[in-house]
Amino acid sequence: MRIVLVALMLVAMALPAEARGRRPLNAQPQQSAAEKAEKAKAAERDYKAALDRIPDKKPADPWGGVR
Repeated sequence: MRIVLVALMLVAMALPAEARGRRPLNAQPQQSAAEKAEKAKAAERDYKAALDRIPDKKPADPWGGVR
């Protein structure tokens, strides 16, 4: 009886590890080189558009109120 219980315990501990090995948690589909390049271009375009939306700063004049 003890042998059966020990065997069941070992199987119970091994099942989560075995189930995890079948499929990665963060599996993402493979992308082709063209898709990666297009994604990089889109990211660069979005970055430049975000930079264009930043307003220009006025030059700082710390003594402006004293003069």
